[in-house]
Amino acid sequence: MGATMHALAIAIPTGGIAIVAYLVVGLVIGVESMGVPLPGETTLVAAALLASQGNLNIYFVIGAAATGAIIGDSIGYFIGRKAGRSLFERLGRRFHHFSEDRIAKAEKYFHRYGVWTVFFGRFVALLRIFAGPMAGMLRMSYPRFLAANAAGGIAWSTTIGVVAYKVGDNADKIFGQVSVWALVAIGVVAVAAYVVLKLRRRRVEAPSGPMLVDAVPVPAQVQPGEAETSADA
Repeated sequence: MGATMHALAIAIPTGGIAIVAYLVVGLVIGVESMGVPLPGETTLVAAALLASQGNLNIYFVIGAAATGAIIGDSIGYFIGRKAGRSLFERLGRRFHHFSEDRIAKAEKYFHRYGVWTVFFGRFVALLRIFAGPMAGMLRMSYPRFLAANAAGGIAWSTTIGVVAYKVGDNADKIFGQVSVWALVAIGVVAVAAYVVLKLRRRRVEAPSGPMLVDAVPVPAQVQPGEAETSADA
């Protein structure tokens, strides 16, 4: 349902209402950068595709995405700095996105590459969610974090936005005007596929039922007095 709502939110014509589209792009990417698993990159791509059809301004799309990424990461940084490791432990018990293996993997990247993890992590789905809170938890210097965060956010939003914009522009020349409803339909299909995979995974992971164990006769315990009586007999 999430992908469909994002597609509908940005599928609006240019004009005063288009401001809502840019706000949605910045908000979704910002919340994702705080540590909430939302389809931020998908939202950016969808907005850039609509910009290639003249429905939105690509410069505003990229600006909204970069702003959301920088602000969201900064908020996530201070959340992680204040809450510490306990935040990831609590989230790990509720969301598989914050499993111990994923947290350990992200922490390993931070220890090995430092601020470069923040910069290049913007291009990796796992690190894009963890970068801010993880950097705060590990007490990374905020000025260094902010520099890498801003550079990564601008580079990521520009690269993804321009590539999607060019792809949409070429698709328009080949296939004609891209329909907004086609974009919505793609979102519906993607969400349906996601739900089906989730249900199948739950069926596989769910226990098939209580296992019945054949009853095994247990020898009766013999009391000391009874043992002596038996021996005398």
